Formats: sequence, C-alpha cells, structure tokens
Amino acid sequence: MKIEQLFLYGLIIVGLVTILYVLFADAIDGMDAGILNPTVILSFILFVCATGFILLKLTEWSNTVIIVTALIVSSILSFLLYYFILIPLSSAEVSTAYTDESLQGQVGKVIVPIPTDGFGEIVIETVNGVISKRAVGYDNEEVEYGKQVLVIDVEGGTFFVKEYEPLK
Repeated sequence: MKIEQLFLYGLIIVGLVTILYVLFADAIDGMDAGILNPTVILSFILFVCATGFILLKLTEWSNTVIIVTALIVSSILSFLLYYFILIPLSSAEVSTAYTDESLQGQVGKVIVPIPTDGFGEIVIETVNGVISKRAVGYDNEEVEYGKQVLVIDVEGGTFFVKEYEPLK
C-alpha cells in the first residue's frame, strides 16, 4: 500500500469515527482524561493524515520527512485546539436551562396586575433572557402593575411573590 493511500484511508476512517463520536459522545463522556481526550486524539490523527496527504501532493520531499513534518504540525495544531478551544469550552456554562425552584429569591416585575385571591404575571430577567411566569400574592395580597416583587415560593408552576422593598 502506498503512503498516499494510507493517508487517504486514515482521513476517511477518522472522519467516520468522528461522526460516530459526535453521535455517541454523551455515552462515552467519562473518557475525558485531559490531553488523552478522544477529541484531541481524533484531531491529531486527522491532522497527521491531512498534512501528510497535502505534503505528498505539493512537495517532492521523502516519505520520512513528510511523516515527521506531519507529526510536528499535527502536534502543534492539536495543542492549540486543546488549550485554546477545548479547555475554554469545558469551563463554559454547560446549560442555559433553569428550574422554577432556581428562581426562588429572584426579583421580578409585575406585568399583569395580581388581584387579591387571583393570578397575575411577572417577568424575571436572568442571564438566559427574560422569563415570564404566572404569579399570585404570597398572602393573597394585591400587587399593582410595574411593582417589583420577590419570589418566595413556587408550587405547580405558580410563583408566590411579595412586593419587593430594597434595603436603603
């Protein structure tokens, strides 16, 4: 087998394995062991095959020089990928999801007045955006439009709120 075919088959196989890894990454998420991360390994092999194939086509270098150069280029690119892309991504916020219970203690604003013994609506601004929720007065009190409220409790998707009075 010629080295050119080896690089080309390597590209095809790594491409297929990468697709499978993307589809089943959650199932093998525990394999993340630093620099031996499957993403880094796959990218290293991909960079070796791609660089080797390109160098074979564009240069007249010997096979040994091409393989060594491909290994060096791949090491540099994999290092850059790991330290400048994968590490920052792993420390980024994993999810923008929230639970109603996580909004307890937050301050919101009444957008539909809350009548005595009735329901109104509040909005809460979070880092994920503006969240609109059904609300009722904590002690069945009336809360006017535009007032700031504090979320005291959540039951069945209904927020129990009290008028918010900031400390001065």
